[in-house]
Amino acid sequence: METGKILTNFNAKDGRNVILRTPRWEDLDDLMELINSLVEEEAEILVTQKFTREAEAEWLHRALSRLEKDELFFLVAEVEKKAVASSDFQIQGEDAEHVGEIGIIVRNGYRNLGIGSEIMNTLLEQAATFGLRTVTVNAFATNKRAIHVYEKVGFVQTGRTPKKHFRQGRFIDEIIMTKVIG
Repeated sequence: METGKILTNFNAKDGRNVILRTPRWEDLDDLMELINSLVEEEAEILVTQKFTREAEAEWLHRALSRLEKDELFFLVAEVEKKAVASSDFQIQGEDAEHVGEIGIIVRNGYRNLGIGSEIMNTLLEQAATFGLRTVTVNAFATNKRAIHVYEKVGFVQTGRTPKKHFRQGRFIDEIIMTKVIG
């Protein structure tokens, strides 16, 4: 898929216009700021170390290349000309080419506005066009907001890995959620 392609736009619950589109190279600084802001707030995501601009540039270069080859699908939410959320699905290989794994992050200040739900719905629509039949997402068991969004769009809990993560002196289970599509 081409970079910078607009898939939809809508108004968030606070009235601001949100554009959901594929990323482009010009999003580099916004995406780096997004991930690093989540690291700073100690958000319940896998990443725990800030990215340098060089590392983020390498990652974005690979991601855009894979997007253009339809090896993954990658989406950003833009509000007031700034990328405030990022999401993707990776297609599994071999005998699981019909399975995709979703990742999504939303910047603080843009949560609880309907952006996450709209992103998830758009990801699911795109997953169907890629021929995916099953989509999974993993979440920290303590991340009730994310789990609520996933359930709202039809995901169900299909597994749990006890004590998978160790953060701030405590163990946290990881929840595996699945949605069958198509």
